[in-house]
Amino acid sequence: MEYITYIIVALVPALAVIYIVNIFLKKQGEREITNLNVNLKKERQNFFLEPRMEAYQRIVLLLERINPQSLIMRLHDPNKSAIMLQTELLSNIRNEFDHNVAQQIFISTSSWEMVKKSKEETIKIINVAAQALGEEATSIELSNKIFEIVGELDELPTEITIKLLKEELHRLF
Repeated sequence: MEYITYIIVALVPALAVIYIVNIFLKKQGEREITNLNVNLKKERQNFFLEPRMEAYQRIVLLLERINPQSLIMRLHDPNKSAIMLQTELLSNIRNEFDHNVAQQIFISTSSWEMVKKSKEETIKIINVAAQALGEEATSIELSNKIFEIVGELDELPTEITIKLLKEELHRLF
């Protein structure tokens, strides 16, 4: 019996030390895993930082290029009919949008929705202006009508979205 008592007296502290060491090792492992996760997150953010910045730049460029005033200045030809200019304006908007559609993976869903709405509102402006004219209208008349509609707006949809994108980008940094 005395032999068992000595074993128990020696074994209990040893088991306690093993238990405490095990707890410390677990906590150390958890800290290392947490640090590893934090480092991986930082690396991932750094890896995607440049593509995200480029996406915001490309989306702002898209919005600037589909701005009605910019479109007209770039595509206007006084020898065209209003219908021809309307078709070219709408085609240009869709091409610009299609060319940049992949950028949506780098911006927020709400911002992408605003980009899509800006595109649709710009298309509406052009279509409303074209519908207000007769079939024999010239590209100059369509351009003037678009400028007239734009002049009645406080802000263009593209300008509103650009402001939103800038704010979102500033929040990221």
